[in-house]
Amino acid sequence: MAFPVDPTQLALATAVMALGATVQGSVGFGLNLLAAPLLLLIDHRMVPGSVLIAAMSLVAMMTYRERSAVDFRGLGWAVAGRVLGTVAGAMTLASLSQRGISVGVGCVVVGAVVMSASGIHFGPTPRILVGAGVLAGFMGTTASTGGPPMALVYQHSAGATVRATLAGHFLIGAPMSLAGVAVAGRLGATEVMLGLALIPGVVIGFLASYFVAPILDRGFTRAAVLTVSAAAGLLVLVRELL
Repeated sequence: MAFPVDPTQLALATAVMALGATVQGSVGFGLNLLAAPLLLLIDHRMVPGSVLIAAMSLVAMMTYRERSAVDFRGLGWAVAGRVLGTVAGAMTLASLSQRGISVGVGCVVVGAVVMSASGIHFGPTPRILVGAGVLAGFMGTTASTGGPPMALVYQHSAGATVRATLAGHFLIGAPMSLAGVAVAGRLGATEVMLGLALIPGVVIGFLASYFVAPILDRGFTRAAVLTVSAAAGLLVLVRELL
């Protein structure tokens, strides 16, 4: 079986994943929010299955690195909600065409950026966490971008708690979303191969986050992620709708 993308596409995808993993490794979320719309422009087969496979390697490393800061109580409520969101996302995914998925990804990403930039603060209560888990499961399954709902809930917590709890949520939730993608018929040998090929970029970004985090903690990362993600999401929408 021939490799599904050419070296130039793979290099671009690796760079996208490295950038996204650097951001997520530094602030707790952003890999798929940043990577999914850009990967769609490189090769639509990379979203959502392939990017979910690659992202699991990042959240595993992050969870282990900051395991002592995980909010396990909040994590449990969020995972319960994620189950419901994943089922809804799989049903939606099975009924959409590839163009519909691309448009959906663009809309979800732009919507997620608006959510993150809104400044709305929801405390990590059980009800809010379940709701955020539902949204994260739906968005993670349909567009590989499940971070913003959880990030909104924990945005005022300590940095280590944000990174660790979101990573733990993704570590449990990503396989759920991946199973939903498979049930919807969107995960085959090609998508698995592409997902494995994206992992080196994730590792590069994770290692870079050790050095970049002190700089990004000065307040630059969130604005950069939202700006680039909004531009990428809008670009996908323009490409598919025109």
